[in-house]
Amino acid sequence: MASKLSRRDRIKKGIRKNIAGSTERPRLTVFRSNKGIYAQIIDDVAGKTIVSASTLADKLATNVNKTEQSKLVGKLIAEKAVAAGITTVVFDRNGYLYHGRVKSLAEGAREGGLNF
Repeated sequence: MASKLSRRDRIKKGIRKNIAGSTERPRLTVFRSNKGIYAQIIDDVAGKTIVSASTLADKLATNVNKTEQSKLVGKLIAEKAVAAGITTVVFDRNGYLYHGRVKSLAEGAREGGLNF
């Protein structure tokens, strides 16, 4: 288990060297656990979270699979971001592969109106 986490940390550091959120284009970051998926839009210059959404906190539909829940979280974060005046973001997959639930969240965010 330690090797998977250290591999993800190594990938994450490589990604974060090249990606940073600004006021004009904040960073959309994803965290995935066994129980749910979490997304935040972060302004790295100010060091503040602008909006956030998750499967656990927002009580999304529980009768669908995790991939569909991820898509709903993506749409929800996009709605919140558009309401806050954000249309373009930098996508930070946080060391996870762009596959499965992470990809589903990204597609949901694009469908909701975010550009990245």
